[in-house]
Amino acid sequence: MVTLYEKAYAKLNLTLDVLGKRADGYHDLCSVMQTVSLWDDVEIDVGTGKPWCLKCDAPGVPCDERNLAWKAVKAFFEELNRDPDGLEIRITKRIPSQAGMAGGSADAAAVLRALNRHWGEPLTLEALADLGSRIGSDVPFCVVGGTCMCEGRGELLRRLPDMPDCIFVVCKPEFPISTPALFRKIDSVAIHEHPDNRAMEMALAAGDLEKVAQNVFNVFDPVVSAEHPELDAIKSVMREYGALACQMTGSGSATFAMVDEPLSAVAISGLLKKEYQEVFVCKPV
Repeated sequence: MVTLYEKAYAKLNLTLDVLGKRADGYHDLCSVMQTVSLWDDVEIDVGTGKPWCLKCDAPGVPCDERNLAWKAVKAFFEELNRDPDGLEIRITKRIPSQAGMAGGSADAAAVLRALNRHWGEPLTLEALADLGSRIGSDVPFCVVGGTCMCEGRGELLRRLPDMPDCIFVVCKPEFPISTPALFRKIDSVAIHEHPDNRAMEMALAAGDLEKVAQNVFNVFDPVVSAEHPELDAIKSVMREYGALACQMTGSGSATFAMVDEPLSAVAISGLLKKEYQEVFVCKPV
């Protein structure tokens, strides 16, 4: 038996635009995504000689074939036409659930990377990301990581210049967001403002953090904030204590502040922790 270890990094959406609904029921998206230094720990025992097993320390997370990490294992070994001779996955969660931070997708991507490395990298990174697209829309980006433009339903990736050095403070309110319900909502309302992804790309190329901050925008944010004014209260605290930008990530409900000073991060996180259990300070990865 061999034990594999891999970090599963969370993501933030610096921009997120919904371009329309596709014939297959998915939506075409255009988003600049960034991995950050908040991660789940993923351990995989291969060659256990026992039936497959998945364990997770977070309540409510499915520990069977519904889990994206389980689906990733199945997809990988089907692709290689190989039998691992028994397997156990253990996930230690830190990324909050139903937050828009790709926690389940990050776990699946970590499984793919770890298994591919253990078996001598039979799949290129591009092929591994393509395999991830069969598991979930955010999995391809989570396989690649860094700073990327993500299009289609998430499977079309293009690397961008690295995010300038900064600090993110992420706050996850207690209320969850249903992603399918939010997409139905966005289909029924007019989107009056869209992110300028070209301007964001130019800001990243210039390494200009202030311009990056000026172009942070998520079309879901106004829709969710209208129903949950709590998000505006969180962003108000963030702005008051030095956030260059603050925005909900993905389909929510986690909201992040982008700051350039450690003292601002300390102040924002300290105040938010008085009201919220899930507050994280992290950096671009």
